[in-house]
Amino acid sequence: MSIAVTGATGQLGRLIVAGLQDHLPADQVVAVVRDAQKAADLGVTVRVAPYEDLDALVVAFEGVDVLVFVSGDTPGARVPQHTNVVRAAQQAGVGRVVYTSAPRAADTTLILAPEHKATEELLRESGLTWTLLRNNWYSENYAGTLQTAAATGEVVSAAGDGRVASASRTDFAAGAVAVATSEGHDDAVYELGGDEAWDFAEFTRAASAALGRQLTYRPVSPEELDAVLAAAGLDEGTRGFVVGLDVNIAEGTLGEVTHDLSRLIGRPTTPLVTTLRSLV
Repeated sequence: MSIAVTGATGQLGRLIVAGLQDHLPADQVVAVVRDAQKAADLGVTVRVAPYEDLDALVVAFEGVDVLVFVSGDTPGARVPQHTNVVRAAQQAGVGRVVYTSAPRAADTTLILAPEHKATEELLRESGLTWTLLRNNWYSENYAGTLQTAAATGEVVSAAGDGRVASASRTDFAAGAVAVATSEGHDDAVYELGGDEAWDFAEFTRAASAALGRQLTYRPVSPEELDAVLAAAGLDEGTRGFVVGLDVNIAEGTLGEVTHDLSRLIGRPTTPLVTTLRSLV
């Protein structure tokens, strides 16, 4: 069996490649990357194929039984990039595509979802066998929040009572490895996330424990959060994303707990405080 991973030098991709090596010989794991130099330490077969290069992607996917398709990281560019990946998988005869999507991508207000929904539709219409891994938020995404809290002594959020069922990247990578290396996942959809959803008051307590100091939680309106971020020097686009995400959280878009991830990986997901401590 040959398993390829796109975005293999990214934070999630690297973890998936490492996990696959526990199941397959290194020459059966293919890292599909943009820059071969960044992949020199992966210890597996490396094929260079940017998402923008359809022909290179076709060559990179030749002989691949399972493609772990890690979504692109550039909002606004994902649909054309992902279209190339799907077309290349068709042309190369890939056996199954495992795609990292977003929670409830087909029916959600989540700010990140439209491009993932479009990609899911491409896969459903492609004739390929697919598995959708709808990953919730990565706990590591709050590294910046933790750093700011360490400097200011407070956590500021416009998420209201909304909850986040986050898990660590290691957890999500383990889920991808489990699905890629086993049978029974054809045309399946998994809503992946942490075993416990937290709100920002609970996040503040976890961050306090991680930092070893007492932090204050300050709930604000979306407008107030935008003003706080502007005062911190964030540009309008970044502010819009951060505020929009908090509004989404308040709407409940990241709060669902399904236990799909812990079932796939055969263990509980990593507690938020554990991940936050690893970021200190």
